Amino acid sequence: MSGVTAIPVLLIGLAVLVWFAASLSSVFGAMLAGRPVGLTELAVPGRGALRLLLKERSSTPMPDALLWRLGVVLVFTVPVLAAVVIPLAPGVAVADLPVGIVWWTALMALLWVGVFMVGWGPNSAYPMVGGYRFIAQALAYEMPLAIVVITVGLLAGSLRVSDIVAGQEGGLWYALWAPAAFFVYLMSATAQAFWGPFATPIASDLAGGVRAELGGVDRLVFTVGRYAALVVAAAFAVPLFLGGHHGPLLPGWLWIIVKTLLVLALLVSARWIWPRLRLDRFEEFAWVVLIPLTLVQLFVVGAIVLLRG
Repeated sequence: MSGVTAIPVLLIGLAVLVWFAASLSSVFGAMLAGRPVGLTELAVPGRGALRLLLKERSSTPMPDALLWRLGVVLVFTVPVLAAVVIPLAPGVAVADLPVGIVWWTALMALLWVGVFMVGWGPNSAYPMVGGYRFIAQALAYEMPLAIVVITVGLLAGSLRVSDIVAGQEGGLWYALWAPAAFFVYLMSATAQAFWGPFATPIASDLAGGVRAELGGVDRLVFTVGRYAALVVAAAFAVPLFLGGHHGPLLPGWLWIIVKTLLVLALLVSARWIWPRLRLDRFEEFAWVVLIPLTLVQLFVVGAIVLLRG
């Protein structure tokens, strides 16, 4: 399968995983509320999407409409573009770039721009404060995430995603070589999608934060983009830390699906397990604990690479 023919597979896979994440979130919510869980929970994302499609788009006095709509589109397109370097099967990806992990990191960093544009564009107080909250949160998670990516590249001796997967063949997965880096990656991935304990940019104390003034198709596209960011982060953890397609008995493409679903389920569950963190506490924790932790992990990995010759 060439890169061009892999594009439909990538888009269909992202759509299915977004639906899975939204349905699983509904299932967790029903379980914690004591409601019976059935097949109706699988239809919740579809009903919500249809309801938003039937609503009119919102507007505010004197908005920067172009900036506002462009931010919504950016939140949706950035995860899709970042996903082109993720292997879909052994040796199959839309683009196996020599700097694949740099591409993913740079694209996902554009979420800063998109989310802030959505907060700034409507010329309204609550979305603007939500946008500033996300920038502050991003300043806390982006530095540890960058060090984590460097650690993985150092272990593999390459920035190409396929080389990183190949480096885990027949040996320990990088999640075992660098457990602290894996932990920080999962935390940063959750913060990147402002999900669960890191949902302060869309918190209820801001009447919805950056999405407070969004309605209709704009709110739908923004929500799908947020889920897509969570899905792409979960999928990228598989080649980075969990050996990619490597595994016994099952075919490689099936191992990728199984591992992605497990990581995604873990990230989705964070919304219902962990309370929302105070932004100042998270920033302090990131700079005082996470950055030193990832630096120590980087030095340990560097020593391991030197000892391995």
